[in-house]
Amino acid sequence: MVHDEVVAIRDATAALLEAGTCDAIVFTGGTGFSPRDVTVEALEPWFEKRIDGFGELFRALSFSEIGAAAMLSRACAGIVEGVAVFATPGSPAGVRLALERLILPELRHLVGQLRRPEQRSHHAHNRPSEDLLGP
Repeated sequence: MVHDEVVAIRDATAALLEAGTCDAIVFTGGTGFSPRDVTVEALEPWFEKRIDGFGELFRALSFSEIGAAAMLSRACAGIVEGVAVFATPGSPAGVRLALERLILPELRHLVGQLRRPEQRSHHAHNRPSEDLLGP
């Protein structure tokens, strides 16, 4: 569990990246509009490439289930140092939707693309400096 704080989210992400043991990271929660929802702010500056379709499709699929409230989700995803990073809403239904309909069906393909040798060479420690990002 990671606290709803930008530094805590970034520290957890950095630790996983430095361990080098994962191909994907999924954060749940912190994608709404309450003051404590800072997962998006913590992660987006680190995205080398955004996976815009993830958030778009998540909201489209959510709309069919929950209606207009789907527009309040800031679910997002991107690539950080060759690792796919996803931020989903924290509700069990939102996590299930993201995993079952979007992440898991495409993860093998995405990871395969990220593991290609020419891709790996572009991801060597491109994390922005904390000094540049602020809190």
